[in-house]
Amino acid sequence: MSDFIIYTDGGSRGNPGPAAIGFVIQDSKERLLKEHGEVIGETTNNVAEYKALVAALKKLKALIGSDKAENSIVEVRADSELLMKQVRGEYKIKEETLIPLFIEIWNSKQDFKDIVFVHVPREQNKKADHMVNAALDEEDTQGKFF
Repeated sequence: MSDFIIYTDGGSRGNPGPAAIGFVIQDSKERLLKEHGEVIGETTNNVAEYKALVAALKKLKALIGSDKAENSIVEVRADSELLMKQVRGEYKIKEETLIPLFIEIWNSKQDFKDIVFVHVPREQNKKADHMVNAALDEEDTQGKFF
């Protein structure tokens, strides 16, 4: 059983295009600890997915502190099959821009007792997806994209 659950998502409107990340962090009883959406500029969907995971792991560590992180099991849930299979070592990383982000995730794994990566259907990742789209919609209404 995990101590924390993280839902992550990233997306771009166009590929590449205006992009954002989103994540939701919950405790083991699925109580909300943090939700966040943020525009990250122009990039691809895959880069946005990776950046969302990097940001979520860093935020969890900041929320709970290093000592608690070292003893915590984290379950990461995302609807990106590519991301989940790459971070589990099932797929090779062919896109060079993802390698530095993969290394950041790998290094973050050392901050926790264990991280389990789980691919979930899109329907189970609605909150993180909402954070991505809310960030992009907010940016769009301010006229910064078009």
